[in-house]
Amino acid sequence: MTDLPIVRIATRESPLAMWQARFVAQKLTDAGYDTRLVPLVSGGDVDQHPIDGSRSVGLFTKRIQQALIEDEADVAVHSLKDLPTEPDERFTLAAVPTRETVSDSLVSPQRYDVDTLPKASVVGTGSRRRMAQLKALRNDLDIRPIRGNVQTRLSKLNSGEFDAILLAEAGIRRLEMNDLPRQTIELSQMLPAPGQGALGIEVRAGDTATLDAVSKLDDPNSRLCVTAERTILSQLHGGCLAPIAVLATIVDDRVNVHARVLSHDGRQCLNETGELDSPDAKSTIQLATNIANRLIESGAREMIEQERSSNL
Repeated sequence: MTDLPIVRIATRESPLAMWQARFVAQKLTDAGYDTRLVPLVSGGDVDQHPIDGSRSVGLFTKRIQQALIEDEADVAVHSLKDLPTEPDERFTLAAVPTRETVSDSLVSPQRYDVDTLPKASVVGTGSRRRMAQLKALRNDLDIRPIRGNVQTRLSKLNSGEFDAILLAEAGIRRLEMNDLPRQTIELSQMLPAPGQGALGIEVRAGDTATLDAVSKLDDPNSRLCVTAERTILSQLHGGCLAPIAVLATIVDDRVNVHARVLSHDGRQCLNETGELDSPDAKSTIQLATNIANRLIESGAREMIEQERSSNL
């Protein structure tokens, strides 16, 4: 035991969310803090309808943010790709720990890859981004929406409802599903969602004691990369519902950014890239803003609005 206050960690109750919360708890324990998990049910966990343009962003984040506001918890652990990009002065993004893999995987009993999937295969995904990119690669597939946590989606696959499903490889690894039959999709074929594979750890604004504890978990390169990705998403006014894919990487002190905007059927696809030596937060944000502006000049916002309005 320590003399420090117990750090209460709010999390959704899904197995993956609980893994993420326990990961953060262990890191804080290793740093000398006592922790307690506060499991909560979010609107996204209860509502199993497909996510579309009529649904608000932040479906999985609002309940655990509310726990901070109401002093039920001190820390909120999010999958960063689910966290809205609009600033909220009530919270501080205290840490982005070292990122997991950003790749998507195609899961099927036969270990199909994108090229070997039989014609007209039924493929499940809850992501417009994955759906649009897969349609751009294989317009002969029958791609259908799927909801639920990883276990629920796998049960639908195993029951024969789908021939294959798309999942984030990071979640598979975190749940230690190492034997799951799958093929990782090349990043040249499918770029990730902004923030995919990263955790976002929030605290109440002004809670300096908790901020001091949690900020020790921050990985500067991971934060810089997701800052670039989320800046592009914000500039495009995309939210989590538009077919937008972005990947930023840092190699040898050089940041590379690739952004992609698609129509839902994959027939229209805009790509922009950029790179920068010795990046810092300010220069990285400027690079991302420039990339977003080039996409906007090419018609990205019109594509996004068209996709959103078509699903209202």
